[in-house]
Amino acid sequence: MSRQERMSDAMWPTQKHFHMPAEWEPHEATWLIWPHNRADWEIKTNAVEWCYVEMVRHLMRGERVSLIYRDVIVRRRAERCLCLAGVDVDRIDAHVMPVDRSWIRDSGPIFLVRGPVKRREVAISDWSFNGWARYRSWRHDNAVPRRIATCLDMQRFVIRLAESKRMRAVVLEGGSIDVNGHGQLLTTEECLLGQKQARNPQLTREKIELALREGLGAHNVLWLGQGLVGDDTRGHVDAIARFVGVNTVVAAVEHDRRDVNYDRLAKNLTRLRSMRNEHNHPFEVVILPMPRPISFGGDRLPASYLNFYIANNVVLVPTFNDVADREALSILSELFQTREVIGIYAGDLILGLGALHCVTQQQPRGRHISPMEQADD
Repeated sequence: MSRQERMSDAMWPTQKHFHMPAEWEPHEATWLIWPHNRADWEIKTNAVEWCYVEMVRHLMRGERVSLIYRDVIVRRRAERCLCLAGVDVDRIDAHVMPVDRSWIRDSGPIFLVRGPVKRREVAISDWSFNGWARYRSWRHDNAVPRRIATCLDMQRFVIRLAESKRMRAVVLEGGSIDVNGHGQLLTTEECLLGQKQARNPQLTREKIELALREGLGAHNVLWLGQGLVGDDTRGHVDAIARFVGVNTVVAAVEHDRRDVNYDRLAKNLTRLRSMRNEHNHPFEVVILPMPRPISFGGDRLPASYLNFYIANNVVLVPTFNDVADREALSILSELFQTREVIGIYAGDLILGLGALHCVTQQQPRGRHISPMEQADD
């Protein structure tokens, strides 16, 4: 381990005045891992590649796109697809590295910033990833933040907590949290506290809040209950509630009382409406409908319009050829009046139990803080 890594292990990002910005703050780039693991999408894998092409095509209008390819064979196939759609692959930042799957929201780095927007400095927080405490293939994915930090020559904070006279890595996925950039963080009890603490069995609620506070700058952790039925992450918040403004939250609501998600989403809505921000003011809560149930092989899929991605110029929203698509796009268009809201068909992508937000990770705009600079800070 290098001297810089030892130093980053010994300090919290907040000690160096870093915090996680809101997704709508200016991006330098969006990171994606090109789909390659056919276990995720089975017969739909080729169709999912064209979903990625659509995402890349729209994202490139307002920011850099950084694509990770598992190997050169995957890269060649991806670039053929992109070229057929008129995408200039020379404008893509390409990286070949070993990866297990394509869910970079969860396996990738969570970028941090410090300083005012026009003079921002950027670093990486590296949380441990264990395949959602469900799948066996995750060790390559767990190394993605370290590999990206090396590619960017960017300071990396390895998030650890002291436990029984040793430093223990803290497991956290990006899809399990959502922030407003001003110290408010949304998450769920099902994900971070449920299943006998499958991710961090040694940590109490208080210890998890400490890690979120010192690792991301979350002054106020807002706990919802359960996520969607069919979500194999066991309760990721980015399918049920998202910040769309400093004091505005959009929440998923199921109108059909017979649906398995009705009660859990209704309870989350009640919690949201009772929550208060750091000034003890209520949040403005906007409701978003759910699409009709989607199943594959007899299993319910976690289809939700909440799994949208906020880029510099556009908001990419998963759609499902559903009657509620238009309503969801209309509501989000009112909330994001300075960005173009674009529907991306995700009926194939959702077979992998995730959608647009799950496969993207934003890199904030700003000057990279290198390991050597941070060591001298």
